[in-house]
Amino acid sequence: MTYTNALLDVIEQEDNLKKMPAIKEKMNRVKEVIDDIEEEANYGGDPDARKGYKSADYSFLGYKTHMAMSDERIITAAVVTSGEKSDTKYLKELVEASKKSGMKVDTVLGDTAYSSKENIQYANEQEMKLVSRLHPVITNGNRKEGMEFEFNKDADKYVCPAGHLATKKAIKKRKDSSQNPQLKYYFDVEKCKVCPLREGCYKEGAKTKTYSVTIKSNEHI
Repeated sequence: MTYTNALLDVIEQEDNLKKMPAIKEKMNRVKEVIDDIEEEANYGGDPDARKGYKSADYSFLGYKTHMAMSDERIITAAVVTSGEKSDTKYLKELVEASKKSGMKVDTVLGDTAYSSKENIQYANEQEMKLVSRLHPVITNGNRKEGMEFEFNKDADKYVCPAGHLATKKAIKKRKDSSQNPQLKYYFDVEKCKVCPLREGCYKEGAKTKTYSVTIKSNEHI
């Protein structure tokens, strides 16, 4: 930490260096890391602090403040939680607290975290518009690139990348009741065994080959 801060001080004094985009970007990144380390040191003795994530490779230790704001950017409600808590579960609490403070809420704007099925249901019950982008996993699924199967509307079945049509389909209920059921499409495994595209698609020795698609809830549709 001492060395890094000293290095930053030296670079700050060199106008030609600190104005270079590549160096400026790295300096800002290092400063953010230093701030996080100092913050974690402050929370080090706090048993209630938890690790949260700003991105897949950027974590922090501490707390989160979930806030609601008016169009004029006046904070109308706030909920403080430990760092690991998801934003998803606090929409109702923020809206209800905002209403108690005298706000009339007819539309809510939020990021992807707020587009859960429960939040959409709550917004509908309150006759309130919810503007929140659906998570890409809901809209696009989580398929690996290059492994997309195409739906043939005439046959009402999926076709694999090698051009083989599914032989049948069935509905698969999920063990977790909060998860939407899936449509499972079955393919002729004998064709899969000799398919030139089987690598990464067919597992050697498998007795079946299926392709599943999650059925979207009415709310997400």
